Amino acid sequence: MVDLLKAEYKVDVEWRPYYLRPDTPPEGMDLPDYIIKARASGADERLQNMAKLHGMEFKSPDRIYNTRIAHEATEYAREHGKAIEFHHVVFRKVYGEGLDISKWDILRAAAQEVGLDVADMQAVVDGGKYTAEVAAQVRQAQEIGVTGVPTYVINDRYAIVGAQPIEAFKRALAQISQK
Repeated sequence: MVDLLKAEYKVDVEWRPYYLRPDTPPEGMDLPDYIIKARASGADERLQNMAKLHGMEFKSPDRIYNTRIAHEATEYAREHGKAIEFHHVVFRKVYGEGLDISKWDILRAAAQEVGLDVADMQAVVDGGKYTAEVAAQVRQAQEIGVTGVPTYVINDRYAIVGAQPIEAFKRALAQISQK
């Protein structure tokens, strides 16, 4: 969907980290009851339909994964000019294939798919090079009021929260351009 917007509007997109559940242990955790109940009542249907519209699969994860190393690996990819490509592959692995992105084998496969140096990425991330940077970006997201993902921040001022249809973005961009 972001690609559709980029084709029609002059927009720059930067993916930034945010932890929905900063208390998630490294091994992940079971889904809370409220999420299980929401799924049982059809909450994922809209996401599945949106994904299908764009020719994608959507599988709701069975657990909450710890995304710290995935975010740090994304910073490595950004530094090597592959952030968007890497981000897309990681999203596909989670939401299309149902894989756990807290595992290095999954992140290494994503890195290899986009042409990154897999061994270097893991060594650099494990060495902690991006830990402080990711923490600072998460703090910045909290400071500007991000509470959900995805959150799209436009012109550092306007936010669209959640997986929204492209029409929501078009309306927002039209309103902003009139100001």
